[in-house]
Amino acid sequence: MKGTGSMRDKKAEQQAAERTAIAVRAFAEENRVTSWHHLWSTMAAIFAALTLAALVPWWPLRLAASVAGGLLMARGFILFHDFMHGSILKHSIIAKAVLYAYGLLLLTAPSTWRASHNYHHANVGKIIGSQIGSFPIMTIEMWRKASPMKRAYYRVARHPITILFSYLTIFFYSNTLETFLKHPRKHWDAGLAIVVHGGVVAALWSLWGFAMALYVLVLPFAIAAALGAYLFYAQHNFKGMYILPLDEWSNPLASLKSCSYMKLGRIMRWITGNIGYHHIHHLNLAIPFYRLPEAMNAVPETQHPVVTTLSPQDIRDCFRLKLWDEREERMVSYKEAGALLRLRGAERESALRDSITVAAAASLLFKRESEPRGSNGA
Repeated sequence: MKGTGSMRDKKAEQQAAERTAIAVRAFAEENRVTSWHHLWSTMAAIFAALTLAALVPWWPLRLAASVAGGLLMARGFILFHDFMHGSILKHSIIAKAVLYAYGLLLLTAPSTWRASHNYHHANVGKIIGSQIGSFPIMTIEMWRKASPMKRAYYRVARHPITILFSYLTIFFYSNTLETFLKHPRKHWDAGLAIVVHGGVVAALWSLWGFAMALYVLVLPFAIAAALGAYLFYAQHNFKGMYILPLDEWSNPLASLKSCSYMKLGRIMRWITGNIGYHHIHHLNLAIPFYRLPEAMNAVPETQHPVVTTLSPQDIRDCFRLKLWDEREERMVSYKEAGALLRLRGAERESALRDSITVAAAASLLFKRESEPRGSNGA
C-alpha cells in the first residue's frame, strides 16, 4: 500500500483506520477461564517436554523433546507478552509470580520489556527511535550520510546471524546485560535475569553434566529465541510494508500499514500464540492472543493486510530488505540502495551542471546587455 493520494484521500484513510481500531475494541476482553487454561496447559507442556529431554537415554528422542520444548517455550513467551500488556490475567498475583519467573528464566526482565516494548507499540512504523524495542530502520538518505561505524552497527543489528543467535545477541546482551550495565538501579531485574538463567544452566551442568544443560535449557531457549526474534523482525520488515511520514502518522494507520499478517498453519498458529495477527495486535494490545483470529474474522477492514509466511521465499525477502526508500516508498536491499544512490547522485550532478550552465549563460547575457552601445553616425 502506498501513501500517495490527495489530502482528502489521506484524511479518509486515517478516519477509516481509526474506525477499524474502534471496531476491534469489542475483542479486548478476556475469558478468565480460557486464560488460565492456556497458562497451565502451556506450562505443563513445557515441563513435560523438558522432563522428557532430561530423562530419555536415547539421544534422538532426547533431541526431539528438546526441540519441542523450544517451540513450547516460544508459546510460553507469548503468555508472558500478553500478561505484560495486561490483556490476560491482569492483577493476578499467581500469574504474575509464574510469568515474571518465566521471563527471568528467558532473559527477559519485566522492567526492561515493559519500557522497550511499550515504546515500540507507541511508535510503530516510525524511523526515528525504531531501534528501541525493535530492529533499527534507516532511510536511503540516512544510509548515505551514515559513518562507517553506524553502517557497521546497522548491518550487524539486522543480520540473519544476529537473529539466529538471538539467545546471545538480543536476549542476553541487548535485553539484559547492556540494559543492566546502563541503568543498574532502574533495571535491577535485568541483572537478576542473568543470575537466574546462568544459575539454572550452571546447576544443570554441575549436577548432571553438559548434555543435561544443553538439552533442557540451552538448546530449547536458543530455538525459542531465534523463532521469536525472526517473527518480530518479519512482522515489521516485509515486502509491501509502508512507513508513514511523520506528519501523516497515527497509531491505527501505522498498525495496518507497517505490520504484517503472517499466515501460518494451525500448528504454528498455536505455537506462536497467534502473534502472526500482528496488525490486529497493534491496533489494540489489550486483545488476548486467543481472540485475535476472532477479531480478524469479524472486522472486514482487517482482512486485507500485507501477508507474509514462513516460506523460504518470504524469509529470503524479509532478510534481503534493509533500507526504506522514501522516494519510491518501499523497502530495498543494500544492493538496490547503492544503485539508487549512484543514479540519484548522477542526477544531482547533472542538475548541478545544468544550473551552472544556465547561470553562466544568464550572466553572459546580462553582461552583454549591460555593455554601452556605439553611436550610429558621425
